[in-house]
Amino acid sequence: MKGKAVLPAVAMTAVSMVLTLAVVVMWLGAAVPWMVALVVGLGIDGGWLATLAYERRLAAQGDHSIPVTVVGWAFGAVATGVLVAHALTSSSPAAWLAVSWFPLAAKALWLVHGLWERTALTPRALESIRGIQQEARDEAAVARARLRAEATTEETRLTAVTGAGARVARVQAETAKTLSKAWSTLETTRASEETGKALTSVTTPVTVGVTPRWELPVWGPSEAVRAPAPEAAPALTDDALDAVVEEIRTSRTPPLSYREMSALFRAAGHSASEFRLRAAWKRVAA
Repeated sequence: MKGKAVLPAVAMTAVSMVLTLAVVVMWLGAAVPWMVALVVGLGIDGGWLATLAYERRLAAQGDHSIPVTVVGWAFGAVATGVLVAHALTSSSPAAWLAVSWFPLAAKALWLVHGLWERTALTPRALESIRGIQQEARDEAAVARARLRAEATTEETRLTAVTGAGARVARVQAETAKTLSKAWSTLETTRASEETGKALTSVTTPVTVGVTPRWELPVWGPSEAVRAPAPEAAPALTDDALDAVVEEIRTSRTPPLSYREMSALFRAAGHSASEFRLRAAWKRVAA
């Protein structure tokens, strides 16, 4: 991955340096000795290469210098300006203008390579990131599957409940319709003249001169008939209570204990408070 990022920058730098040197030698060689033109071309390329090397050294140390970067871009701009000036003064400017942007392109590629180095991660870190992303995708897939399953289950439940409710409503409607027809029939029968005569013929022998009205049964909620509460047994006097306790206590041999006597007293249907019953026991057992 590092070679993929740095090789294009190196290639573009080499091409731009060769073009700059060739253009300077050809362009200035006609006006000055070719040795002077060669020195000028090497000076431009050397300055550019020196600033680039210093920038790479700072980047390797995790540092950055704005003045060095400005000088490097200045050398790139000078090289580009030389190429553009040569293209404008040559007989075929289009071809030279087509390659005049190489120095700036080389600087841009080195900038991209520097950004790549600042954000580069180790294979272990990349593997951890891939694992985290895969885990997140798995959790999202499981959550989506769970939501779809819950939605399907809820839809099935609602469909079943709705269907059951519809069936109950239909049964209730049919039952109400049937009861309404039966009630209408009863009302018609009760109000008819023949029914009155029939009832008169039945009730007249029982009660002469009385024709009771046949009322329809009540159609609606009814209240349960409460059973009459049993009448409370009369309270025993102390003497009567003592006699009953003595009779129950001595009904067996040996005499019964208080707990056994109390159980038989209650079972016989007698009523007395625990305080009075224990007082009577103490009186008769003394």
